[in-house]
Amino acid sequence: MSETETQPAAGREARRAAFELLRAVLRKGRTLEDALADTPRLDDLAPRDRAFTRHLAATVLRRLGQLDDAIARCLDKPLKGKLNAVQDLLRLGAAQLLILEVPAHAAVGETVGLATGVRVGAHKGLLNAVLRRLDRERAQILASQDAARLSAPDWLWRRWTAAYGEATAHAIAQAQLAEPPLDLSVQADPDGWAQKLDAIRLPSGTLRLTGARGDVRRLPGYDDGAWWVQDAAAALPARLLGAVDGQRVFDLCAAPGGKTAQLAAAGAHVMAVDRSETRLRQLEGNLARLSLAAATVAAEIQTWTPPDTPEKILLDAPCSATGTLRRHPDIAHLKRPEDPAAMAELQAALLAAAAEMLAPGGTLVYAVCSLEPEEGVERVQALLRDRNDFERMPVSAEELGVPAEAITAHGDLRTLPCHWAEQGGMDGFYAARLNKRG
Repeated sequence: MSETETQPAAGREARRAAFELLRAVLRKGRTLEDALADTPRLDDLAPRDRAFTRHLAATVLRRLGQLDDAIARCLDKPLKGKLNAVQDLLRLGAAQLLILEVPAHAAVGETVGLATGVRVGAHKGLLNAVLRRLDRERAQILASQDAARLSAPDWLWRRWTAAYGEATAHAIAQAQLAEPPLDLSVQADPDGWAQKLDAIRLPSGTLRLTGARGDVRRLPGYDDGAWWVQDAAAALPARLLGAVDGQRVFDLCAAPGGKTAQLAAAGAHVMAVDRSETRLRQLEGNLARLSLAAATVAAEIQTWTPPDTPEKILLDAPCSATGTLRRHPDIAHLKRPEDPAAMAELQAALLAAAAEMLAPGGTLVYAVCSLEPEEGVERVQALLRDRNDFERMPVSAEELGVPAEAITAHGDLRTLPCHWAEQGGMDGFYAARLNKRG
């Protein structure tokens, strides 16, 4: 569903489920993905209402700052902390009115109708008055707002401005406001599958579907294992290893397995290593659907003793994931200013371990889906200072089919959400290709 389409007037239960998702993220600190998997009310909804529920909750999380600014304009005084349930209902109603263009009678009536069920029935009058005013003044409010700046958390805005400049920081925030398209990596015949799926083929080779799509498991080719879901930017780091057919490749921090699938489909003998046995089981299930194979190991990479020294290693390290806010808007409300520095310590240890494992003459690709410099380029610079047996192998835009601005002065890959904005953007990724001198 695009945010400019008029949404269906889904029922009260759909909105109640969206309210529960919002509470799980904002009040309990859960990820939206986990909340979606553990909200029983969703199971009783029709597929169309279930899609509306997810889209509504994600829209609130994506534009929380903008919605709160609009609501504040319609309140005589700020809501007290104990009225946080009222605040969340107002956010749901405001998202429907201002962003999703749900008809006012449904957006206001159904949202106010939830008040009794969530034990704030005494505040129906306030809810009704604020939402009615938002409806009357929506044009003026929207015209006066800088939605991108309002929706970016202050600490991230300061970081992005320092790292990329204010204009690029604004473009990043703007790109994260829209529901992203669906990107697919295919095993073979990308042009044929582009036609079957009514998708466009991006210059990098990824297939991109836009518009309403429903359950991806119902798309042609899913049951046959012809493709897997993978953001266009996430598909790039594995390609930096070059030809891998017949070669031994370690995929470190491998789950949920999109990059493992890429490497296996390209003919590599892959050993996928991850600390989580649960996530490895998910990886194995994904590979089984795709009829691909890889060895899997559950281990802490920093202390793991590998069985051999591979020719190539891909380390997609755990990170703050601030480059993926367009797909995971809950991250903006779950991460904290101290997280990038904490993740950088872990990344340094993982990178050092990967460097030790690699055979002389081999290639190491380090990648993170973070926009924060200390998780990306600073980690690589530190490794190169510490070890004189490693050197950069510069990346070119032509070999990956990416915009020229996605390659840094050092020759590293640095995609931003605003790259390919006209085609729907891409996740923010950093990747560096390193050679271990033989």
